[in-house]
Amino acid sequence: MADDSEPTIFIIIGRVWETAGEEPLPVHVMLAAPDEDSAVRKTLESLADEGFVEAELDQIGLIDEEPEEEPHISAYQGALEGEVAIIRFAG
Repeated sequence: MADDSEPTIFIIIGRVWETAGEEPLPVHVMLAAPDEDSAVRKTLESLADEGFVEAELDQIGLIDEEPEEEPHISAYQGALEGEVAIIRFAG
């Protein structure tokens, strides 16, 4: 049974550390997940896979329409395709 509906896309806003004791980097993470708990778990796993030693997640929300500006447009498209898209901002 095929489901043609769009997946639920979450955006999670937080901070990450590449090395303990350094200044944190702000991040936005976009991903498809069935619920908030799954989204948080997948986000933390993906950040750890990217080598971040610590993460603090501040906000979670739903994206209900395609963003209008990069890098969020590309991240949204990646999330629709099943990727966990991590947007890093310079500190």
